[in-house]
Amino acid sequence: MQSKTLVLIILCLSIFLLTESVQGQDEPVLQRLGINVHGFVDLRGGMRTQEDSNERDTSLGEMRLQTDISRMGDVATVQIRADFLYDDVPEDTDIDLEEGTGEIDLREANILFSPWVMMDMKIGRQILTWGTGDLLFINDLFPKDWQSFFAGRDETYLKAPSDAVFVSFFPDVANIDVAYTPRFDSDRYISGERISFWDPMVGRRSGRDNVVDAEKPDEWLSDDEIALRIYRNVGGYEVAVYGYNGFWKSPKGMDPQTGHATFPELWVYGASLRGPFGDGLVNLEAGYYISDEDERGNDPFVPNSELRLLAGYEWEMAKNFTAKCQYYLEYMEDYGYYKAGLEAGQKGRDKDRHVFTLRITKLALNQNMTLSFFAYYSPSDEDAYLRPMISNKVTDSWLIMAGANIFTGNEDHTFFGQFERNTNVYAALRYSF
Repeated sequence: MQSKTLVLIILCLSIFLLTESVQGQDEPVLQRLGINVHGFVDLRGGMRTQEDSNERDTSLGEMRLQTDISRMGDVATVQIRADFLYDDVPEDTDIDLEEGTGEIDLREANILFSPWVMMDMKIGRQILTWGTGDLLFINDLFPKDWQSFFAGRDETYLKAPSDAVFVSFFPDVANIDVAYTPRFDSDRYISGERISFWDPMVGRRSGRDNVVDAEKPDEWLSDDEIALRIYRNVGGYEVAVYGYNGFWKSPKGMDPQTGHATFPELWVYGASLRGPFGDGLVNLEAGYYISDEDERGNDPFVPNSELRLLAGYEWEMAKNFTAKCQYYLEYMEDYGYYKAGLEAGQKGRDKDRHVFTLRITKLALNQNMTLSFFAYYSPSDEDAYLRPMISNKVTDSWLIMAGANIFTGNEDHTFFGQFERNTNVYAALRYSF
């Protein structure tokens, strides 16, 4: 523990010295070499508000140094963004760049260049995102970090990195984005190491006592993913179509021979629309999830195909005061087969899962203070997830923040209800450079 803390202190001092101007020079040392360095030091702690026998009372306890180094040349731009982390919560602190565990989390390491005038290419580790949802994802099949999201890390950490080739084409008819991941990048899913969850295999909540053991597809060029987006502006509206071939991003299947969780194969086709409507912005999105290993829906160890729909509207209610509401639907196909495959006494989900969300944001003190509230509510599951947060930019460099992750539900097995004992409050102090 002492050695990790010492390493972080040394790194912080090194970055500070490199980014400060030396005597007699107007520019920092690295900037004179054409290298831009930005980043922050983030101290963050959180506690559960109720006892969870499967997890520690401390939900978050970490010191994080992020360094974002980039150099823009005549031919290409190179970027490396890494987090150096002391995390007091997990038992396993081995470095795993795929799972984001240990003292280093490599967020980005890529090169961006343009082979032709109408083409951009980015190769390497990068954060990818598209779609129209606000904290709801249909056609965005890039990895998410749900452990960070539920524990109280900054909202940007919900997006996990991909090791991919991302190519953009710009013909006159429409813009085309293609993301190819040569080896499957899963979500950083809820495994029990930090967040307890409902385990249908044992019929109770599990945590550190029963961590998910998943069989992850990991063969290069064989267990790959490809995602496509074609979009253009039509009458002031952005219209897009999507395609994806890969795997369910979290382990939704099971191998009956080993009892291990699996990532079944998945195809997704979708479309979206976003643009002005009335005094605000409207967004519509749809996706058809085809569970390729269980097209008939009669395999109880593979998730059924689904239709997912999303509609949202955002508007400014007053100066520096905005609101956004969304409606989201998951419709399961072949529901009769799904029900028939449940074992006696096993709790299943509904055919239709409805979710409403509301985001309210207020800026104050010359926009230096942000008060926000995000709520998920599912009338079908009868559960909810609330995310209140307040942050204050004290100076250009210093930021303080506090918030909570509040889970509630009538049943232990519903999506948000299973996390009820993980309700937590947190606070953070950040210095940016």
